Amino acid sequence: QVQVVESGGGLVQPGGSLRLSCVASGSIFRINDMGWYRQAPGKERELVASITSGGSTNYADSVKGRFTISRDNAKNTVYLQMNSLKPEDTAVYFCKTYIILRTSLGSLYWGRGTQVTVSS
Repeated sequence: QVQVVESGGGLVQPGGSLRLSCVASGSIFRINDMGWYRQAPGKERELVASITSGGSTNYADSVKGRFTISRDNAKNTVYLQMNSLKPEDTAVYFCKTYIILRTSLGSLYWGRGTQVTVSS
């Protein structure tokens, strides 16, 4: 009923930028919180940034000042602008959303992830 799909990952040099997008589609009534998580090899998945339906944001200390999360509610889309990328930002980036369906049921949905590699 619902699909969550990330895009925008790739290979970038240190100091470079990438913009990730995550689109939710299906029988959606409303999307509450949306967020980006990442998981590096051998490490646990961690929160990168989140944004509420009202636009309040939260960031991991490691990305503050470099990453910006935003959303377009009309397009059911959340973005992650990543600047000044570092090798330690290399990870698979996942989108997480809390979606209220037209049936009034709410649930968490994850995308399958997009690889970000920062390397010279």
